[in-house]
Amino acid sequence: MQIISKNVQIDFMGRRRLAAVFSAVLIIVAIASLFARGLSFGIDFTGGTLIEVAYPDAVDLGGIRDVLQDAGYGDAQVQHFGTARDVLIRVAPRQDRASALISEEIVSSLKNADAAIEMRRQEFVGPQVGEELTEQGGLAMLYALIGILIYVALRFEYRFSLGAVAALVHDVIITLGVFSLLQIEFDLTVLAALLAVIGYSLNDTIVVFDRIRENFRKMRKGTPEQVMNTSINQTLSRTLMTSFTTLLVLLALFFLGGEIIHSFALALIVGVFIGTYSSIFVAGSSALALGVSKADLMPVEKEGAKVDDNP
Repeated sequence: MQIISKNVQIDFMGRRRLAAVFSAVLIIVAIASLFARGLSFGIDFTGGTLIEVAYPDAVDLGGIRDVLQDAGYGDAQVQHFGTARDVLIRVAPRQDRASALISEEIVSSLKNADAAIEMRRQEFVGPQVGEELTEQGGLAMLYALIGILIYVALRFEYRFSLGAVAALVHDVIITLGVFSLLQIEFDLTVLAALLAVIGYSLNDTIVVFDRIRENFRKMRKGTPEQVMNTSINQTLSRTLMTSFTTLLVLLALFFLGGEIIHSFALALIVGVFIGTYSSIFVAGSSALALGVSKADLMPVEKEGAKVDDNP
């Protein structure tokens, strides 16, 4: 299915400065939010006790907070989970009480206020485990970016490698910024989604880079900017179709998959949008800004490759 005509020629590289300003604004806003508001880390990273309870009817969170305040848990985080009848309660770890005891006291207090509630689940994560997960998650992302840097440098050229990593860092920062601005819970599923976004965005970028290298070798005339424009336009239909079909699945997960994978699906949706944009504007523009030229991608001729045909 062709969603973009082959005859369409959009001057992407001519708009690269405007795209650079747009990306810079997004990154500045994301970084500012990360410093000012931070991420709303889930229990996977912070440690503590998580309790999910269900009420027979819609319940006001203010009343639940009052009950927890009287029970000595005024610092607990309380929010609806999917519906107005389901409530999620998070309590930070306490040195003077075991997690199991915290859970028992909270459920007991809630049942004293409303005996009809039903406890759906409870989870306990120690602070040391949460700290280790935070460190290991950060290292996993760093190692992924280093591996990509090496892979693209070996397959193409070091300027393409830097362009690919710049695009991936761009995608990760903006996705994190969305979670920081909206204060959506950041847990292990979101971290997994970020790693998936890196893989998805890299796949799009490699497809574009492959076509750029091919056209650098085929097109005898044209500046590097013109070659990149032609290459991006040639792969545009494939890029947009891949993103569109992926988004159909992710939107179904987001709206129908339930609250458990809500954050996971949102991270991927944001990542697909930003990854598609960065594959078109950021990766190639970065390599162009670093001075990549036709000579950098021409195959190296080996000595003795040419044979004199004269007798």
